[in-house]
Amino acid sequence: MSEAVETARLMDAVYRHQRHVYDLTRKYYLLGRDHLIAELKPPRGGAVLELGCGTGRNLIAAAKWYPDARFYGLDISRQMLETAEKNIARAGLSVQIKLIEGDAANPAATEALDVPLFDRVFYSYTLSMIPIWREALSAGATRLAEDGRIHVVDFGQQGKLPGWFRKLLFSWLKSFHVTPRADLEQELQSLAERTGSDLQFRHLYRGYADYAELRNTVQSS
Repeated sequence: MSEAVETARLMDAVYRHQRHVYDLTRKYYLLGRDHLIAELKPPRGGAVLELGCGTGRNLIAAAKWYPDARFYGLDISRQMLETAEKNIARAGLSVQIKLIEGDAANPAATEALDVPLFDRVFYSYTLSMIPIWREALSAGATRLAEDGRIHVVDFGQQGKLPGWFRKLLFSWLKSFHVTPRADLEQELQSLAERTGSDLQFRHLYRGYADYAELRNTVQSS
């Protein structure tokens, strides 16, 4: 069995029931998501891709914020996508938002969307859940437009928060197969060097969350 299939089965099992209350509960600790959306600022008519879109919460918020852009979401969990489709339809945004099932670590997973390149690619609290998260970052970079940007928000290392809080949080996250990436900044810097991009990385909320922007600066010859 491939790793992608195993991951899909795991995510379906984890969120089979949680998906129904996911957005209600996660808003209290998935901090920085709206900050990321505010910073997207896609060009008029631009294409925005969320890798690991879950219930569609971020896509719906972003589509309302940027009504002139087109939004696309990919997730490996069929059950999460079913919830996302219902949420998007309920919000009246089925024309502006398109979804596809697939592995975020596979650069070819979005080909069926018939969008050659994306102006923005973002990851919101998903890299900490993807086993081969480095490959997922690289996959997003391969689908990025020449002047595009990658945006990331995820759990930080709780650097300026009490040690007991970090221990408790990390133990709780582990029960949901979530692993905050201690070397996220290092990996993003490596990706920036490989792709000729500029990296902006900062800690939010005393290190509770990490936020990053990778700006593609490669120009055509």
